[in-house]
Amino acid sequence: MDRRDFIGKAATIGIGLTAAPLALKAASPLAAPQGRPEVPMKIASDETKDGVRRVTVTPSSKVCSKQINVEIDVKTRTIKSASFTRGCEGNAKGLCMLLQGMKVDDVIKRLGGVDCAGRGTSCPDQLARALKSLKW
Repeated sequence: MDRRDFIGKAATIGIGLTAAPLALKAASPLAAPQGRPEVPMKIASDETKDGVRRVTVTPSSKVCSKQINVEIDVKTRTIKSASFTRGCEGNAKGLCMLLQGMKVDDVIKRLGGVDCAGRGTSCPDQLARALKSLKW
């Protein structure tokens, strides 16, 4: 393959990669369906036992995750553990590891307002919104 063939093929590949995200965005299952309203975040369960508050959240339909579970030490108001069902697995695992030991108020401040792909919310933002809505 001479240099001109390589450049031609590289340009074709580059164009394909540039156009692909636009095509994927239009066909994305996360795009808001026409005529169907967004399902807002809701607290599915909230129980306290042995000083640990266990909260299960059903996040907004705008985000990838389908459920968020968080355990909070009631006395210190720190996150003991967190998990996301579905969504970006590596990012969710990393986030949950970073959350361990953080104060609830710090999580709300740091994660509240984080946007994902122009959706106006994200999985971390949904967690922050849920924590903010809890009554202490």
